[in-house]
Amino acid sequence: MKYQSTRGLEKGVSFKDVLFAGEWPIDSKDGGLYFPETVPKLSQEQLESWSKLSYPDLLSEILCLYIDPSELSREQIIDLATGSFSRFELPEVMRVAELKNDLRVSELFHGPTLAFKDLGLGVVARLLETFLSASGERCLIVVATSGDTGSAAIQAVRGLDNIDIVVLLPHGRCTEIQELQMTTCIDDNVHVFAADGNSDEIDVEVKSIFADTEFVKRHRVISSNSINWARVLSQMTHFFYGYFRACAKVGDVVEMVLPTGAAGNITAGCVAARMGLPVRLVAAVNTNDIVYRSLSSGDFSKADEVVVSLAPAMDIQVPYNMERLMLLFSGHNTELVKAMMTEFEANGRVQIDAQVLKEMQKVIVDAQVVPDDAISSTLTRCWEENQYTLCPHTATAAHYHYCHVRPDGPRRLCVATAGPDKFPGALQGAGVPFQPCERIRQLHSMPTRSEPMERGQDWKAMLRQKIEAVSAVREAGGR
Repeated sequence: MKYQSTRGLEKGVSFKDVLFAGEWPIDSKDGGLYFPETVPKLSQEQLESWSKLSYPDLLSEILCLYIDPSELSREQIIDLATGSFSRFELPEVMRVAELKNDLRVSELFHGPTLAFKDLGLGVVARLLETFLSASGERCLIVVATSGDTGSAAIQAVRGLDNIDIVVLLPHGRCTEIQELQMTTCIDDNVHVFAADGNSDEIDVEVKSIFADTEFVKRHRVISSNSINWARVLSQMTHFFYGYFRACAKVGDVVEMVLPTGAAGNITAGCVAARMGLPVRLVAAVNTNDIVYRSLSSGDFSKADEVVVSLAPAMDIQVPYNMERLMLLFSGHNTELVKAMMTEFEANGRVQIDAQVLKEMQKVIVDAQVVPDDAISSTLTRCWEENQYTLCPHTATAAHYHYCHVRPDGPRRLCVATAGPDKFPGALQGAGVPFQPCERIRQLHSMPTRSEPMERGQDWKAMLRQKIEAVSAVREAGGR
C-alpha cells in the first residue's frame, strides 16, 4: 500500500511519511492531501468474518490493509490497536443505543474527552509513538481546533516522551468545558494558545506554518487533525463496528447519519463504503452549510462568515476533506481535483464536476441543514421520549431521522460524536435535565494554563517562536 497527493505531484509515498506529514505533503508544492493509491475491496466472506471481531481487532484488520508490512508488522499493529483504547470507559469501546421511533444512536463518546475524536487520535498517538521509539526521534504536533480535536489530541499525547503538542483554540468560541479540557492539561509537553478569533482564523495561522516546508522539516512539525490521513483511517473502524451492530444480517444496507463539519468522518465512511461496507451516508450540518451546498448542488464555496451555533465543533467554513472525496469519487483523477481546488483557492468557490458529484451522491445520499432551533427541539424531544440525552451535534443527526422516518426503508444509525455532558448551555436551553459526570465536575477545580493571542498581535510570529522554543528545549535534552 502506497499513497499519493490528491493533486498528483507525489506518488508511491509510504505510510510513515504520510503519518509524519500530517498536513500537506512535506516535499510537495501542490498543496494537496494524502490518500491511498488504491482502496482495498472486501468480499462477503471477509465482511462475515469481521462481524464477529472486537473493536480493537477490527482496527487491526483495517490498519493491516493500509500499512505495508515492511513498515509495521501485523504483531506491531495488533499491539498498538489493543493499547489505543485503554482509557475508554467501555471495554467494548462503543455501543449502539436503541430508542423509540426507531432511533438508533451509535455512541462514539466513551473516550477520555467524551468525543469521537478520541477514537482516532488515540490510534494516531500510538502510531507516532511506535515509529518514534524505533528511530529515537521526536516530533511536535500543531493543531488548530474548533473544540474537540484539541482536547482529544492533548489527551492522546500528554506526558509522552517523544512528542510535544501546541494547540490553538478559539477562546470563548468553544464551550467552557471544551476549553477546560485543554487548559487543565499542564504537562510539560503540552502548550496551549487561547486565541481571540474563530476556528477558521486560527486555521490560517497553522496553515502558514505548514506552508513553510523547510521550517516544518527542521522542527519535525506534524498535525493530528483530520487532515492527517491516519486519523481518517482509524475512524473507519466505527463504521464497520456500528454497521455490524445495526444490521439485521451482514449484507443488508444501513443508513448512517453523520454530524458533519470538516468532513473527515464522512470521508472515512465513504472509504469504508468503497471497500464494500453496505452503508449509505447522510450529512447533517448546522447553519454553516458549505457541506450541504456542496453535496446537494456541487456549490463548494465559502460563506461570508462562520456563524456561531449550538454545535460549535461543526462551525466550519472550509471542510478540507472534501478534496479527498473529490479524488475518491473522480476515480483518482488528480488533474481534475487539482483544477477544482486551484479554482477554489483562487476564488473561494468552485462548482464540483457533475460526474464527480453524481458518484458522490450514490454514497452520500442526502444532506440537511439543522439550525439551532431544530437542534434545541430535538434535544427536548429525545429526552421526553426516551429520558436519553443527546449532545447538540448528535441532535443534528437525530433531527434528520425524525424528519425522515421510513418504516420500510433500511435501518438507520445516527452517529453520536460527543457526550452531552460537555454542552450544559445547550441542554439547559432545551429544558433537558443536566447533571455532569464526575470527570467534567473535576475540571472546574483544576489549575489551568494557556497563553493568550490577542487581536492585533502577530499570531504567526508567536506560533513560530513557540515552536522554535520547544525545539530548542528538546535539542538541549529537556522538555
